[in-house]
Amino acid sequence: MPAMMAPDERDSTVRLGQNDMRSSTRPAVPAAIGQAELRRVVLVESDPYYREVLTLELLRQGFVVHAFADGASLLGSLATAIDADLVVLDWDLPKMPGIKLLAQLRQHGVNTPVVFLTGKVMAGNEHERCLLAPRETLNAYECMAFDQGAVDFIAKSRDRQVLVRRLRSVVELVKPKPRPKPKTDLPVQERLACDKLLLENSRASWNQVDVGLTLGECNIVYLLASKPGNFVTYRAVYDRLRHEGFIAGEGAEGYRANVRSAIKRIRNKFRAFDPTFDEIENYTGFGYCWRKPS
Repeated sequence: MPAMMAPDERDSTVRLGQNDMRSSTRPAVPAAIGQAELRRVVLVESDPYYREVLTLELLRQGFVVHAFADGASLLGSLATAIDADLVVLDWDLPKMPGIKLLAQLRQHGVNTPVVFLTGKVMAGNEHERCLLAPRETLNAYECMAFDQGAVDFIAKSRDRQVLVRRLRSVVELVKPKPRPKPKTDLPVQERLACDKLLLENSRASWNQVDVGLTLGECNIVYLLASKPGNFVTYRAVYDRLRHEGFIAGEGAEGYRANVRSAIKRIRNKFRAFDPTFDEIENYTGFGYCWRKPS
């Protein structure tokens, strides 16, 4: 193990490839790792030796690391925890145990996933030793951690390479899934003619006059007119206006008011050019349809 500099007792950072120099303002960043691959970890560990060696292993495996010696230091830098992909807490932190620190983070609106480390690591001449509590006590601690919302509970006795790989797996499992891309565009090649209606290039014409629909309104008309005589549900109409699964309004069916408002606007735009327009029919409590051409 190479010689280590005396660790800072607040936000300690290490940058590989720079003679182990520390910076109090920048996180520990691995060299020669593409930014797209970086994962940000906040580590709160009271033991300076273990904090140092675990930080180095995290760096080696491509993590950006913010390391703190106690809970108070982290609470003084909440933005760091909010921006991180994972928070790793020592269970046996002094003054404020890890489980209480987790509660404080949640009270401050920090919802970053948390993993607990347990066991006191001691540095020996030849081997490291990890002192663990009795199995019954560990089981109770582990249950408490999961009950409070932790995503994992890991003994420090695990090999550090294995531990860091386990942390990487946690990050990959809990990272948010990409939101679906809003379905607001009609393909340019789509062209639909239905009696006096013509839909082309995301424009709607009635009796050869552009009625000035918005893109969302045009999508609704396309949905209805592509199935003349068939009713389409409120939910399907709203999915076309926004995107699938979008939630709005009050309650589970609050979106229906938005659909009714959109249909009213569409009808009024058509009636501005043709007062007799009556192509959109309503099935109360279900949805709408485009009237079949006679």
